[in-house]
Amino acid sequence: MGIEVVPAARFADIATMVGPKKPDSDVCWCLSYRVTSKENQALHRQERGRRVEQLLREGPPGVLAYDGDDVVGWAAVHPRADTSFATNRRIPHVDDLDVWSVWCIRVRPGHRGQGISHALLEGAVQFARDGGAPAIEGYPVDNGGEKVDLTMAYVGTRALFQKAGFRKAADTESVLNGFPRVLMRLDLTN
Repeated sequence: MGIEVVPAARFADIATMVGPKKPDSDVCWCLSYRVTSKENQALHRQERGRRVEQLLREGPPGVLAYDGDDVVGWAAVHPRADTSFATNRRIPHVDDLDVWSVWCIRVRPGHRGQGISHALLEGAVQFARDGGAPAIEGYPVDNGGEKVDLTMAYVGTRALFQKAGFRKAADTESVLNGFPRVLMRLDLTN
C-alpha cells in the first residue's frame, strides 16, 4: 500500500474529505469538537467551510492520507486545549498535561478496508509528536467487535487505537451509537 499521510495543507482536499456534496448543506466539516458548541451551532452552510479555511491559515487542522495524488482519508488532530474536549464534561481529563486529541478518522468510500484508518492514526500521532505533544488522546467507542454504524464510526474503535499502541486511560460518560466511549492515550515522551 502506497498511502502517505501528511499534515493537511490544501483546503480543497479537506473539503473533499469533510465538506458537503452540496455547498448549501449544513454538514459537520469536522468542526463539532474543534470550535465551541456555541460557535458550532451558529455556523451554517458556506460559513462552515470558511471557518475551516480560517483554521487552516492558522496551521494544519489535521492530517490527510493520499494514495498517489488522490486524497483518501482525514484525521482531525490538534491540541486538546484548542478543542471542545478542553471543557467537555463527559470526557475526563486524566491529568494536566498539554495533550493533543484525535477525534475524527474518515476514509473515503471505495478505499475502506485497506488499512488507511491505521495509517491515518499513525500520521496523527506523528503530527502530534512533531508538534511537541507529550501525549495524544482519542475517544473511540468500545464496541467489543460489534459493527458500528458508518455515520458514527468517525471516532474509531478501541481496537484501532490499541493496535496503534494506545492504552485505556479512563472511562467516559459519553456514549455513541449505543457504545460507551473510552479515553485512550499514547505517551509520546519515550
